[in-house]
This record gives sequence, C-alpha cells and structure tokens, in this order.
Amino acid sequence: MGKMKEKENNCPLKTEEITKCPECGSKCLICDYGKAEIYCADCGMVIDEKIVDLGPEWRAFDPGQAAAKARTGAPMTYRIHDKGLSTVISSGSGRSSGEYKLQKWQRRTHIVSTTERSFIFALSEIDRMASALKLPVNIREAASILYREAMDKRLIRGRSIEGITTALLYITCRQYGVSRTLEEMRDVSRVGEKEISRARKFLIRDLDLKVSPASPVDYIPRFCSELGLNDSIRQKAIEITIKAEEAELTNGRGPIGIAAAAIYIAAIAGGVWRKQREISKITGVTEVTIRNRCREL
Repeated sequence: MGKMKEKENNCPLKTEEITKCPECGSKCLICDYGKAEIYCADCGMVIDEKIVDLGPEWRAFDPGQAAAKARTGAPMTYRIHDKGLSTVISSGSGRSSGEYKLQKWQRRTHIVSTTERSFIFALSEIDRMASALKLPVNIREAASILYREAMDKRLIRGRSIEGITTALLYITCRQYGVSRTLEEMRDVSRVGEKEISRARKFLIRDLDLKVSPASPVDYIPRFCSELGLNDSIRQKAIEITIKAEEAELTNGRGPIGIAAAAIYIAAIAGGVWRKQREISKITGVTEVTIRNRCREL
C-alpha cells in the first residue's frame, strides 16, 4: 500500500476534496469505514485514513432492520401549522393522569393565540376539502403554502376562512391542471359559489397569481371516465374540442358546457349513446346548455 498523501502544510486532505487518486489519477475510490480509510481501487494507494463515518451508529443487514432501527421522524410538511417539526406526545394504550397532563399542556403551549387557532382550522379545511375531492398531496401542499403567503400579507383578516381556503384550493387546481369545477368546490365547501368567486378574484389580484383560463380539454378525460366511455370516444371528444377552439367557437362559452357537448357528439359518432340527462348529471351543466353547445359545434 502506498503512503498517505498530504498537502504542503502537512495537513491531511479533506475527504470531500478527494475526487481522484493522486498517484494514478483513477476516480475509482473506495471508502472503507471498517478500516477508516479511503484507497484507490486500481493501484491500492491509501489516500486518506482516520476518516469519520457520518452514518448511523447502528448496523443493519436488510431493509427491515434499517426501518426498525431508524429514528427519523415524519418529513416536514406545510399542511401542519408547525410544519410537523414539533414533538407530539401520543395517547398510548392507556390514559394515565401524567400522560393526560402532558398532552393537555402540549396542546396549550402549541396553540398560543386566536390567529394560530384560525390557521390550524384553515389547514384542516384545506385537507378536508382536498380529501373529499380526491386531490393529490402536492395540491394540498401548494394550497397550504398559498394560505401561508396570504396570511403573511395580512389578507385573511376580516374575511371568511372557508371562502379563502376554498378559493385557494380552486386556484391551485387550475395552476396544476387538475380539473375541478367551481360547483364541485361549492359542494364540499361551507360557503356559496358567490363567496368563492369573490375570494378567488381578490386572491389572484393581491397575490399576483398567474392562472390560465380553463380549457374544455382538461375536463374531458375525467367526465368520460365517470360516464364509462372508452378511449376512442375520449380522443374523438378532444379532437372536436380542439377544432372548436381553432374555429373560435369556444370564445365566451363555459368550458364545461363545451366539454359536455363534445362528449355527447363523440359518443353518438362512436355508436355509444349517452342521454343528455346522464351527461348533465355528471358535468353539472343543464340539458339546455348541452343542446345549445351541440347546435353551435
């Protein structure tokens, strides 16, 4: 084995600076934490020794042992008011007096003001509505981050928390291209559609958010799935919608009405009949609107 390489000031090379062997130039280096040294796999020269193992102090020989011995907590999340960084005292199997007192004092120390109580309620509302709408975790995280931003800019004071959270969830869905209608948001919210629309316009303006207009194409796959229509009909409905957009037939029209009409026409063309009443129930638009949009298309 070769001699240990040192700098001119006789200080050993730092481990993070070692990228190749100073003897042969090979980049195939091996860190042997058992012998606390780094050596070259090609020429065998010991490049550094007495290195520090920054890994855990325990050993595991399979993934099951590693999972059992690991002491890391849950990852940081914006869906919890303290980002999940605080220690939580679990209830355990029984309810001893000491355990109950610890839990009670922990709740008191964590929630110290009405603002924080409102914040916790808002995050729970976002999680509740997202769960009812079957939205993924990234949408919930993004909506929670937007709420924190609105709270930092003092946009929440004097306004309905339910309206703000519903509007933020709707905006986040639009930003991520997840098709959810305003009517669906209203059904899971505790406020009306007018309140949600008002809060949405206010938040887009004051938070300077970029929200592109909804396209009928975004709604077609989900509606076709709920109606039990196959891929060929879904593709045909998308083609009809794209042609309508190119011909500027969708200007000033609701995207959901256009999507419903395109699905109805595509189903007829594909030999799979779906009543306007069925499509109206799934899409949330009236049968009259579907007939009018069909006539225009």
